[in-house]
Formats: sequence, structure tokens, C-alpha cells
Amino acid sequence: MRHTPRYIVEDPNEVKRLIRRNAWATFVSPATKGLVASHYPVILDEQDQDGITIVSHFGRPDEVAHELGEHEILVIIQGPHDYISSSWYAEGDIIPTWNHVTAHLYGTPEILSDEENYEMLSLLTDHFERHYPGGRSLSEDEEGTRRVAKGTVGLRMRVDRFDARAKLSQNKQPDVLDTITGHLATSNPQLAAEMERARPAQ
Repeated sequence: MRHTPRYIVEDPNEVKRLIRRNAWATFVSPATKGLVASHYPVILDEQDQDGITIVSHFGRPDEVAHELGEHEILVIIQGPHDYISSSWYAEGDIIPTWNHVTAHLYGTPEILSDEENYEMLSLLTDHFERHYPGGRSLSEDEEGTRRVAKGTVGLRMRVDRFDARAKLSQNKQPDVLDTITGHLATSNPQLAAEMERARPAQ
């Protein structure tokens, strides 16, 4: 990503917060036959207090195409983003932009055993189902869900390094920030909230 000092995020806890709020990730691998990309949900391994570790799964045979576990991969976490119209700026300021919060995570995945994969799938399902009334659990049909789980490959990846950006109009004056967040409050409240968090101290 472009190196603009005011937008760089170096705090691992901010990256963890981004992952918790944005689970749909893009996996990119430099496989032998060229770049391969896939999309799967990720959640944090909350037991890792010292670093950043994510868990996920691939549907077979995606893990073969990615040569999963054989080399470093890139996992892209995309937070809220949107086009920022220059019509929201002061008169004469005519260059629009795109605000976003994004993290690139790098590491070599560890392939999970069948049992670890099922535990991870159960955790993943429970993580999302808890937000729904009457949410379901894989344990309701363990025999059937274990059979389906054989079509997936679980992974755990300790993040060796990350490159994260929060480009949120930090270069604009407070009155312009008010205008932008006002426009986004309805159409993209998550991005508006991120902009409020990133406001330069007055």
C-alpha cells in the first residue's frame, strides 16, 4: 500500500479490532503456477495475547491451488470504505478521494488436523450464529456436520508482519470533516465512525 505516514497503523490492537469487525477476507498465494486468490471468513485466535493469529478454513480443493502451508501468503482485511466527493470540500478543493481502513497480513499457515478443523469450524459457526435469535450449532448434528467438514481444510496463521492503513481524511480541516461525516452518517455509518475515531486531536 502507498506509504503516507499520517495513514499508517502500527498498533496491533487496532489491527485486531479491524479483524473482529470485518471477517470476510481475501487470501492471496504466490503459487507455482501464478497468483491465486480466494475469499473466506476469518476470526482471531483470542488465546494469542502477544501477537495476531487468525483461523479460517478452505473448501477443498482450494488448498491445493494455494499450496497452502508451503509458503507465505497475504491475507487482506478490508474495513469500511467509500468514495469521498470533492463537493463536500471547501470551494476550490476539487480532488476527490477514497477513504478506507485496510490491513495486509503476512504469514505461513499451519494446516489443522481433522479434529482441530472441526473444532475451528464449530468455533467459527458459534461466533457468527450467536448474533441470531435461535442461532444453530454444529453440535446439533455432529455426525452430519463432521461428514461435511471433511470437505474443508482448516488453518491457523500467526501473523509475522502486517501493513495497515486508516486513510480517513486526516488531512482535512475540522469543518470539512464535519461535512464528510455528516454525509456518511446515513450511507456508511461504519466509515463515519472510523473517521470520528481518527480525528486529529484539537
